[in-house]
Amino acid sequence: MSAQNLEVIATPFVSARPALSAKAKAALYCAAVAAAILLPALSSKAQLPTLDVSKTASQTPTKKADDASSSDEPAKISTKPPDIPVDQVIKKFGERELEFKKERDNYTYTQTFVVQTIDYNGRPDGEYRMTSDILFTPEGKRYEKVISAPAPTLERIQLSQQDLDDVEHVQPFVLTSDELPKYDVTYVGREPLDELGTYVFDVKPKKIEKNQRYFQGRIWVDDRDLNIVKTDGKAVPDIIKHGNENIFPRFETFRENIEGHFWFPTYTRSDDELHFSTGAVLMRMTIKYANYKRFGSTIK
Repeated sequence: MSAQNLEVIATPFVSARPALSAKAKAALYCAAVAAAILLPALSSKAQLPTLDVSKTASQTPTKKADDASSSDEPAKISTKPPDIPVDQVIKKFGERELEFKKERDNYTYTQTFVVQTIDYNGRPDGEYRMTSDILFTPEGKRYEKVISAPAPTLERIQLSQQDLDDVEHVQPFVLTSDELPKYDVTYVGREPLDELGTYVFDVKPKKIEKNQRYFQGRIWVDDRDLNIVKTDGKAVPDIIKHGNENIFPRFETFRENIEGHFWFPTYTRSDDELHFSTGAVLMRMTIKYANYKRFGSTIK
């Protein structure tokens, strides 16, 4: 996402204040005394709300994206090792992810993508929204059909083609055995997510190749079926060149057990502050994946 350049024009303001009478001065003096007495009491009770964009990544996730956490305290990560050697866990979830990727490529679904900029009162002041169906031609070729796309009202940022590509490839991150050699995968420990037990891993690219996109962050792997059930991180690298700044937000993606032992992405959220050379922009992003249905034939 890149920042829009805005020109601010300052208009001089001149105030004209008439002279006050003696009676008016006395009234103002009394009002000032009353304010001095009341202000401390008011300031200790009535405080303005603030927008905390750091909370999203630390909230305890749940099995379903729209479920509320049952505890105010985040679960602690245990350093207890897995039941099988770490390298075997990584190998097995990479194989499971490759199997899942092939399976998901046989499904139609509806995707709703929303990006909003947020003012400092916590209210949206611009929006991009697109709902599309991911479908197949009779010959089995996959395509995207846009079913709703209101005129965008974003003014402080603009979406790039790279943002839209990341919606397809990075936010629903799949770490297959084919992709594993590109990443350093480090075991962190165990953490419960609702009724699930999970293994937690930190993931980062070993090196950044030109014109390639990667995920960097943390993944949670179901300790029974060895499927990725949650990701938390961002698309890398940020792209800054020739005076253009394309900065990418941190996000969380949640999966649900849709079919058999496969866990499909159902919800992505981001509540982040993007730092441009022209200043910071608060933004919010959601992606909802719904109505998964298996297509009749296997995609080659």
